Amino acid sequence: MIHKILNDKPTRLFILLTSFFVANALIAECIGGKLFSLERVFGMIPTPFTLFGEPGLTFTLTCGVLLWPLEFIMTDIVNEYYGPRAVKRISYIAVGLISYAFLMFYLAIGIPADTSFWTGSQQAAGVPDMQSAFSNIFGQGMWIIVGSLVAFMVSQLVDVWIFHRIKKVTGEKRVWLRATGSTLVSQLVDSFIVLFIAFKIGKGWTFQRVLAIGMVTYAYKFTMAIVLTPVIYIIERAIERYLGKAVTGQMKHAAMGKVNE
Repeated sequence: MIHKILNDKPTRLFILLTSFFVANALIAECIGGKLFSLERVFGMIPTPFTLFGEPGLTFTLTCGVLLWPLEFIMTDIVNEYYGPRAVKRISYIAVGLISYAFLMFYLAIGIPADTSFWTGSQQAAGVPDMQSAFSNIFGQGMWIIVGSLVAFMVSQLVDVWIFHRIKKVTGEKRVWLRATGSTLVSQLVDSFIVLFIAFKIGKGWTFQRVLAIGMVTYAYKFTMAIVLTPVIYIIERAIERYLGKAVTGQMKHAAMGKVNE
C-alpha cells in the first residue's frame, strides 16, 4: 500500500510542495527577527521620508519578507492543482509546526545555561553573553508570534478565495491574473494584520504608524509579487512535464470541482 502511494506522482509532488511550504514558512519566522536596509542592499544610502504624517521612514524590512513571496507562490501552485482544501490543510500544518517550534524555542531558552564554558565562550567574537544572545534571537515577543500566525492564516484563506473567484471568470487562461491578483490582496492583508496585532495591540503604536510602516512593507511585497510572476509559469511547466498534460488537466479540473461542491 505504502509503495503504491509513494509511487503515485501527484502524491509525491504534493509531499514535496507541502515540505517546502512548511519549511519556508518556518524559516521565514525564524529569520524574521533581523531587520535589514533594502536601500543598502542596492548600494544606496537610506533617505528618510514621511508617509501619512509619520516621519523618518526608510525601507527597513524584516528578513522574513525575503521568503514570504515564495510562500504565496506555493499557495497558488497548490491551489491550482490540488484545490482550496489542500491549501487549508498545509496551512494548518504550517501553523501547527511553527507553534511547536516556538514552544521548543521557549523551552530551550528556559533551560539553565552552562555558565562554566558556553555563556562566555564567544566573548572574543563580540558576544559577551551567549544566553542573552540566544534568548534575544529565538525569543520573539508573544504578540509578534500571535500576530504573525493570525496574519498568515487569514491571508492564506483570502488568497484561496480570490484565486478561485478569478479562475471561475477566466478559466484556464490568465494564470498571471489569478496568481498575482490573489497574492497582491493577501499580502496586503498579511502586512497590516501582523503589524496591528504585534505592534498596535502589543506595543501601543498609533494607527498612523501602523498604516505608514504597513504601506512601506507592502510596497516591497507588491513589487516582488510582480517580479516573481514568471516563476509561476516556470513551475507550472515543470509540473506539466513531470506529470503529463493529461494528468495536470484532470487535477486542475478536480481542484475547481471541489470549489463548486
